[in-house]
Amino acid sequence: MSKMTKIDIIARPEKLEELKGALNAIGVQGMTVSQVFGCGLQKGHTEVYRGQEYSVNLLPMIKLETVVCEVLVEDVLETARQTLQTGRVGDGKIFVYTIDDCMRIRTGTRGSRAIIDDEVVDE
Repeated sequence: MSKMTKIDIIARPEKLEELKGALNAIGVQGMTVSQVFGCGLQKGHTEVYRGQEYSVNLLPMIKLETVVCEVLVEDVLETARQTLQTGRVGDGKIFVYTIDDCMRIRTGTRGSRAIIDDEVVDE
């Protein structure tokens, strides 16, 4: 069984399409994307609405999750960094995890075969 690695990328929402394209170009096929809110070093900002000042301390971000076993993790990290880096606070973070096992629910296939086998069946 090939080594499986999960990569979570937290980034600016406006970078999503560019990131998806860059990851597809290096062979990353499957991914899950969620809209999330968070704060890091920037701690949010202050806005004024109808004369009232209020603090926005959770900023909208996207979270892209993928599991890879044939694509090199370093390639994913470098591609994401090059795509997402603006040099400003709030560019995001990337987290890397080791995956012990997985299962394709439809077939019961386990391990890396559940990720890389392209057994598409017309229903």
